[in-house]
Amino acid sequence: MKKVLIIANLFYASPRIPGLAKYLPGFGWQPIIITVPLGENPDSSFGPPNDFRKRNLVIETGYTSGKLMGTRVQKRLRRIKPLLRFLYRRYSEIAHYPDKEKNWMPFAIKAADELLKNENIDAIVSSSSPVTCHLIARKIKEKYRIPWVADFRDLWTQNHNYPYSVFRKFFERRLEIETLSMADALVTISSPMANRLNLLHKGKRVYAITNGFDPEKMSMGKVDLTAKFTMTYTGQIYEKQNTEKLLYALKDLISQGIIERENVEVRVFGPRSERLEKHAAEYSLTDIVKQYGVVPREVSFLKQRESQLLWQITWEDLREKGAYSGKIFEYLGANRPILATGGFGGDVVEELIKETNSGYYCPTVEDIKQTLPQLYSEYKMKGALTYQGNMEKINKYTYKEIARKFAEVLEEC
Repeated sequence: MKKVLIIANLFYASPRIPGLAKYLPGFGWQPIIITVPLGENPDSSFGPPNDFRKRNLVIETGYTSGKLMGTRVQKRLRRIKPLLRFLYRRYSEIAHYPDKEKNWMPFAIKAADELLKNENIDAIVSSSSPVTCHLIARKIKEKYRIPWVADFRDLWTQNHNYPYSVFRKFFERRLEIETLSMADALVTISSPMANRLNLLHKGKRVYAITNGFDPEKMSMGKVDLTAKFTMTYTGQIYEKQNTEKLLYALKDLISQGIIERENVEVRVFGPRSERLEKHAAEYSLTDIVKQYGVVPREVSFLKQRESQLLWQITWEDLREKGAYSGKIFEYLGANRPILATGGFGGDVVEELIKETNSGYYCPTVEDIKQTLPQLYSEYKMKGALTYQGNMEKINKYTYKEIARKFAEVLEEC
């Protein structure tokens, strides 16, 4: 069996990299993963599953991930004056170039050197963010001349959320082009994002391979649906996601007597959103909109599978039309109807829902107000919403299928 060295910070790269690693051996590729220390219990809302280290050779290097520190800083920045936030961003432009994980690089390269003394590696996959993973892979590629695939869960300088100045972007784009000039292939999560990579990295082979879901993790026994008409969201709510559209529509439908207040609940499992809390209070929905905080990944799977509806909040940014969220693939695996709200239409989320017949795409308040009464009426009549997803289409997005596509890319290199 051929061996592939995967370079990824698993505190960012889950569940994509654990999903790939689990199923790649079935296609002739044994993964060896270099990552940061995972701690005693890597199972969490963002970490790999419990059995991950049992299934794979995982090399945990020295170094402490900057993710936790970055989260603490972000929380503090929300409470300080705009001038200090501005100064911190300018400081970050220099201190965190090209990202906060840059100090991991020597540890990862040392681990790779020690590994390659004893192992024959047939290919390298680096997955970002952080982009430091690609800098590490380039160093290994230069020294050992091993075929290299660079995987982008988010784009680098073409990222619509690029947080730094035009001045930094000028230099960082040069770094991106230089770094990836040695890559044998580039992979990203959607066709629109692949097209953008093609424009910047002319002549490179670029592939679109989506995220997915693990069918074993999503089908662990039968689950009873909730008695209430539940709409469940799992994960973080971001600034460019509009939660207000659903709440406004829900308020109107309740006030008109179309939906009964005592029968409905909007559940959020993830970091607390102050904005959602504020909008719930404005629309007198605090008894309906409930935030339960961060839960382990397996618990979030359970909450998805028992829900009547799964709430997907589409990006309110035209530049986001090529961006999926990882959760929508988990939603597919949960086999429950998806209600996608917000956005502008014509994006990859709408295409996915239509392709798989897995739910309802409602970009406007009026769309939501037309769809929810139909769903609520079915719920009242039958006691539950039926699921009509096209399983043949949905199964194209399992991590087993995603691994097959990655294996094909590795074989071509």
